[in-house]
Amino acid sequence: MSRERTDRPGWADRVAETVVDTPPRGPRVRIVAVEGRSGSGKSTVAEEVRRALADRGEPVAVLTMEDLYPGWDGLAEAPGLLREWVLLPLAEGRGAAWHRYDWGRGGFGSEPVGLPADLVERGGTLVVEGCGSGAAPVRDLVDVLVWVEAPEEVRSRRLDGRADAGAYAPYRVRWSRQEDSLYAGDPPEECADLRLDNF
Repeated sequence: MSRERTDRPGWADRVAETVVDTPPRGPRVRIVAVEGRSGSGKSTVAEEVRRALADRGEPVAVLTMEDLYPGWDGLAEAPGLLREWVLLPLAEGRGAAWHRYDWGRGGFGSEPVGLPADLVERGGTLVVEGCGSGAAPVRDLVDVLVWVEAPEEVRSRRLDGRADAGAYAPYRVRWSRQEDSLYAGDPPEECADLRLDNF
């Protein structure tokens, strides 16, 4: 496992280089999982990596696991949905489609969401970010697993500063326990290809 720090210039370019040097397991689309605990900075990391890949001319898209969690108690179920709806179809050379979870309504939307057609047809990289994106049920379909690490006090401060902090606050402890449970038997950080210290 290699290691990077996000406070060092050029880290996203170095991650992008690692990504493009890794051949996809599937026929066309390379899968990068940006995994880590709540507040570690996965969304920001995923966007920086997306930008660095796009700057290299790599077709790239980002999928957030927040689209796939079936509610506040759905972390354990989400990797299976990622596998069934997105990763297996891509591994078989097919298009991927999923239903985005509507957090306000409390259910999955009826309209399917998919990836850009050119990404699926010509190849490129899908960056999946969020807790569970590199969990055991999907790991065999992930090409590059990035573990994003941050100290608990930093993560707590980031969670306090979220735009939706008020809505998230009642569920923080509940969600953290689900993370503990998901990671207990097979921690993604121990299988990561790259660890990012995001302090």
